[in-house]
Amino acid sequence: MAVWLDDLSRELLAGGELNELIADKHVVGVTTNPTIFASALSKGDRYNEQLTRLGDTGATVDDAVFALTTDDVRTACDVFEPVHHRTGGVDGRVSIEVDPRLAQDAEATTAQARRLWNTVDRPNLLIKIPATRKGLKAITAVIAEGISVNVTLIFSLDRYREVMDAYQAGLEQAQAAGRDLSAIHSVASFFVSRVDTEVDRRLDVLATSEARALKGKAALANARLAYQAYEQMTAQPRWQRLAAAGARVQRPLWASTGVKDPSYPDTMYVSELVIPGTVNTMPGATLAAFADHGTLRAHPPTQDDYAAAAAHLEALEHAGVDFADITDTLEREGLTKFENSWKELGASVEHEMHPEAAGAGEDSESRDVKSESAELLAIYLNDHYSAATGGLELFRRAAKAQTSADADTALAELTRQVAEDRDSLAQIMTDLKVPVSHSKAAMGWLAEKAGRLKANGHLLSRSPLSDVLEAESMLLGVQGKTACWRTLRALAATDERLSTEHLDTLIERAEKQIALLEKLRTTATTRALHPQPSSPR
Repeated sequence: MAVWLDDLSRELLAGGELNELIADKHVVGVTTNPTIFASALSKGDRYNEQLTRLGDTGATVDDAVFALTTDDVRTACDVFEPVHHRTGGVDGRVSIEVDPRLAQDAEATTAQARRLWNTVDRPNLLIKIPATRKGLKAITAVIAEGISVNVTLIFSLDRYREVMDAYQAGLEQAQAAGRDLSAIHSVASFFVSRVDTEVDRRLDVLATSEARALKGKAALANARLAYQAYEQMTAQPRWQRLAAAGARVQRPLWASTGVKDPSYPDTMYVSELVIPGTVNTMPGATLAAFADHGTLRAHPPTQDDYAAAAAHLEALEHAGVDFADITDTLEREGLTKFENSWKELGASVEHEMHPEAAGAGEDSESRDVKSESAELLAIYLNDHYSAATGGLELFRRAAKAQTSADADTALAELTRQVAEDRDSLAQIMTDLKVPVSHSKAAMGWLAEKAGRLKANGHLLSRSPLSDVLEAESMLLGVQGKTACWRTLRALAATDERLSTEHLDTLIERAEKQIALLEKLRTTATTRALHPQPSSPR
């Protein structure tokens, strides 16, 4: 297993600490992200001179951020060059992330990946690209150009399989273009501890003895099943053909390995994932803890391990935890966190470049009015996000329960759209700088769970009225969502952060959803309340 450091700053580089970690702690790589760079800028004054110079030359904030981060990463690449040479190009790698605001734009992501690669201009660089659906397309395009990639923000097994497929597709295109496949490297960053944080939070909401017994195990189970997927991929003829042509395997990288819950061992996401051929990137505190008292379990998971991991995820579903929703939520929150860090980084850079403008602005009365409006908007949007969370759970449950083929197909498509609509709301909240209230979202989810006990003539099982009541509830939910879109559409007239075109599309889609749900409701009502008389014998 390769040990990488999940941190970088000019202080770390200039003070010689990074060299010490390479020599003493066997660190053979570095990962960075917007949060790390935002933190780095707050440490010491080593960026001040460059920022002043950039300000004097009229550089934009984005140009200044680009210059600062690429300079640090280029220096780190040079520090790791001996490791890169010694390991035949496998390690000694340094990662830099594309602007997270581009995560839903494949072409813009590809263009910036190319610019970063050419600007840093070091063979041991990795370009970090988030594993969003649009990101998958960018990953293939970038690999096809011969650019090495660190695919980040992977939480689900399905998305990980898509990442491996995108990597192989890029290699195939690179091979067709006559590129040297052995020069292309990649890691797939599978996030660990955040999974337990979110799963445990939902288990705490359930507050049953069964739920409590499941805490603290989902992240490792998910990671082990990811490694099983990796083993399955490398055994396929498609990969073996690429390997025979000189392709390098895309190594699994365990990310987010710092333990968040103090009741858990502080090295468990390292000790339990010491698997040959993988990478573990650790924040400084976790690296120090593992060096001090970490233990090794240095062998690949066994078939028994895989079976136990799968059984644990099944137990979570049985307990009422929607694991697919968790991984979707974590991807969305991960992007939001990086976007917010990027904005924080930009604000800090702007302040250092133009300190004289920091105090300028509106009078206090105007700021107070805007502050109150922003607070009310945050409450409004979080209420709708909570409703969307409960509504999505209802759509998923209704879709699973269908026996009619037509209704099953229609509800499956509606469920997909409702999930996308909640993602759209989350993105709008990010654009408006409104944080998601996790407690409200959890209450929406729990309210839907409790709603399963509603009076329909049967306490726990489904009755003929279940389809009717669910259709009515879904219809009311979509009508409420439509009202939210219309409210935001009105606000868009004075707030350039809102896209009128996008909101018009959301309104149009919601109206089509209402029409389809009304049709499903009518069919369910006819079936339940107007049964056809049985044929005489």
